[in-house]
Amino acid sequence: MSAREFWKTVRRLTASGSDGYVRDQEAERLQRPKIVVLCGSTRYWQELAEANLYETAAGRIVLAPGCNLKQPHPLWAAPAQADRLKQVLDALHRQKIDLADEVLIVNPGGYIGDSTRNEIEYARRLGKPIRYTHPAGEDTTVRDPGSESPQ
Repeated sequence: MSAREFWKTVRRLTASGSDGYVRDQEAERLQRPKIVVLCGSTRYWQELAEANLYETAAGRIVLAPGCNLKQPHPLWAAPAQADRLKQVLDALHRQKIDLADEVLIVNPGGYIGDSTRNEIEYARRLGKPIRYTHPAGEDTTVRDPGSESPQ
């Protein structure tokens, strides 16, 4: 799936305001902007950043992954450091799901990995509404990314 097709799908999930920016119609009823948490594989870091942009332009408060362990960095250079940090980040992301009004799964090509599947299950247990950038069935089966190349 091309980047253009990906963002056509994202845009279709929201309504455009008269000024061209997407607006969240429900936010007015909440007395504050809706909080949305982004979940998805960090192999799609750029797509997560774009989803953050569109959700922010829609007037939503966005909670998103803050670290991409797939990119080299001194904080997770050693395998033991990376393992400890992964556990901390997983717990932190569950807390972001706790805070959110809804969850947006960024899943180019329908891809849902193990961590994202666990986050979906957690969000469902909490009764959080879940949206997907790409079609996903009722199950949260791990899907092969096929020809998608990791970022």
